[in-house]
Amino acid sequence: MRVVVAPDSFKGTVSARDAALALAAGWRSVRPDDELLIRPMADGGEGTLDALAAALPGAVLHPVPGCTGPDGRPVTGRYALLPDGTALVELADTGGLPLLGGDLAPLTAGTRGTGETIAAALDAGARRVTVALGGSASTDGGAGLLAALGLRLLDDTGAPLPDGGGALPRADRLDRTALRTAPPGGVRLLTDVTNPLLGPTGAAAVYGPQKGADPAAIALLEAGLRRFAGLLGGDPSLPGSGAAGGTAYGLVAAWGARVVPGAAAVAELTGLDSALAGADLVITGEGRFDTTSLLGKAVGEVLARAHRAAVATRIVAGESTDPGALTLVHLAGDPADARARAPHWLTTAGARLACAHPTD
Repeated sequence: MRVVVAPDSFKGTVSARDAALALAAGWRSVRPDDELLIRPMADGGEGTLDALAAALPGAVLHPVPGCTGPDGRPVTGRYALLPDGTALVELADTGGLPLLGGDLAPLTAGTRGTGETIAAALDAGARRVTVALGGSASTDGGAGLLAALGLRLLDDTGAPLPDGGGALPRADRLDRTALRTAPPGGVRLLTDVTNPLLGPTGAAAVYGPQKGADPAAIALLEAGLRRFAGLLGGDPSLPGSGAAGGTAYGLVAAWGARVVPGAAAVAELTGLDSALAGADLVITGEGRFDTTSLLGKAVGEVLARAHRAAVATRIVAGESTDPGALTLVHLAGDPADARARAPHWLTTAGARLACAHPTD
């Protein structure tokens, strides 16, 4: 029997790679002779870099010490370099909400560290860049990222602006003289959102509150993004340009980046369709499975591709609104234990699924 194991991360408890390995270990404990293909999934959010690095042959992770975190403190960035010259970068590594430790900074948090990581990858010879956008702590339109790549944002006295979306209303002009050119192979942005940069469905209005912005801060951030867009150009109405606090907009406008659905891109990069060809079963899952899981998320992408390939599916989730899913909460009998020992219960889930397929 050929089984594809392709879960997303169980957010806050276990990575996609570790979830896949645990499910596979449980399955093998019952059916050791089956062929298991491990394809960790992601949709452009947190965990995308690890999922891709684990699934792509020849991927080498490189640390980038001393990057600028969202609050200005140093953090270590990472990029994965593929044999074909593609660098994979995850914004959350250097600009993610968890790096703030609960002290949200809606007006001052920035994306400079992601730009520093991209610069390091280019210096190492990367010819194209893929950036996973998700989990951002900032709403700066990618201004900090572009500043790390050489763009200068100046106020009306000619002084550089500090990082953070709250400073953008004071932007008077841009100096592109030192801005690095885009890599020859282009830049691809992975996201699971379609929000534009501005307006009631834009970056500040929709995602500002989860980054700590109150109504006054949202208005200031909106004004700053509008000001930045007026100086940088491009199309702030582009679907997906509001991703990661507008970082997608900044990279599209300055570097001609392409915004693509994250889950579909990850599936293509990891060769999910090839793995599904001739498979008997695919196991996927995530921390919480509900109707939103089918709207551009990793699990929905796996299910859609499995359906097209006529492969049977099973879903394992921490918890679920779908009674057909096998949940860790049900197996553990206690939500706290399900979270605390997620790898154990994922292994148990893998064995439970295998038991439903008697040995040939």
